[in-house]
Amino acid sequence: MRQSGSHAQFREGSLMQLLDRHVRTVVLKSIIVALGIIVSLELIFSLIDELGSADGDYTVVHAIVFVAMTTPTSIYEMFPFATLGGTIFGLGILASGNEVVVMQAAGVHKWRIVTAVLKPALVLMLIGLVIGEYVSPPLEQMANSNKAMRLSGTSSINAETGTWRKVGNEFIHINAIAPGGRLLYGVSRYRINEDRELALADFAESAHYIEEGGDPYWLMSNGQLSHFGTNNITTSRYQQQKWVVDLSPELLGVLLVDPDRQSVSGLYRFARFFQAEGLDSAIYFLAFWKKILQPLATLSLVVLAVSFVFGPLREATMGYRVFIALCIGIAFTTIQRMMEPVSLIYGLSPLLAVMTPILLCAFFGLILMRRVV
Repeated sequence: MRQSGSHAQFREGSLMQLLDRHVRTVVLKSIIVALGIIVSLELIFSLIDELGSADGDYTVVHAIVFVAMTTPTSIYEMFPFATLGGTIFGLGILASGNEVVVMQAAGVHKWRIVTAVLKPALVLMLIGLVIGEYVSPPLEQMANSNKAMRLSGTSSINAETGTWRKVGNEFIHINAIAPGGRLLYGVSRYRINEDRELALADFAESAHYIEEGGDPYWLMSNGQLSHFGTNNITTSRYQQQKWVVDLSPELLGVLLVDPDRQSVSGLYRFARFFQAEGLDSAIYFLAFWKKILQPLATLSLVVLAVSFVFGPLREATMGYRVFIALCIGIAFTTIQRMMEPVSLIYGLSPLLAVMTPILLCAFFGLILMRRVV
């Protein structure tokens, strides 16, 4: 009797493992297909948009290379929505074939199916974190640096490229930053005195980062310097000149990359730098929390997707499931993008702004799951 009971438990355990593997396989394949479709569409639109910038030194080939180098960023950004769509598609396939009903009739609890769905999602989230932290930021930085150098180079301030930054009492514009951040092109500096009047204007074609002992500095080359006095302006040209400023290559390396596309470590380092300079760092902390909490956002979307498949989408057509997936993704993105400016304008906590859409998704998902479990 004991042997028969143990044998039955073993068979039941093996059956559960087979069911888990089957659910994981179907959902994982669906997520990969959804990711491929979404990223392909993103690449097509990005390439069309980038080809519009092709002009002069920035050729069609450079535009194609730019899109290729920013593809890992697109993959990382689309992971949550591909997971949402893939989960709905995968479970929808199982539900359409009555496999979900058969599993439940065999005594498999819905939370067991949910757990099986979450496992491939967790694996993909870990892959996404690696891509978002170590793969896409350096490629994004290199792509933007090469593009900026092609479009502006050593010319004077170009409003369409480059970046403005404030360091101490100086306002700095850099046309292009070479990969690694140790070489700058088209550097303009404007120094403000205590009366908030322009005291100095400086433009250099390039600047190299020099490390000599414990006193690193930037070596400006081929520049023009103007001093603004009370009644006169003095202008001079120079071949080389030292520029001592608290602006390291590590910080400059992320300047031309949008906050949402930087690494977690880079975001935190840059946010702290902004705080030290007395500047508003909310946008960087906002992007930091979005990166940190992206796995949680993905999980909340998966729970909501599963609740829809078990509930109102059980008998729905595939087209209707696609429509619902799009609606959920658009609603989540809309709430997220609404909370970001609200947080920046009204001084709300960046963490609260990021957590709000995640908690809403998780709340509605759990409510729907309670109704069907």
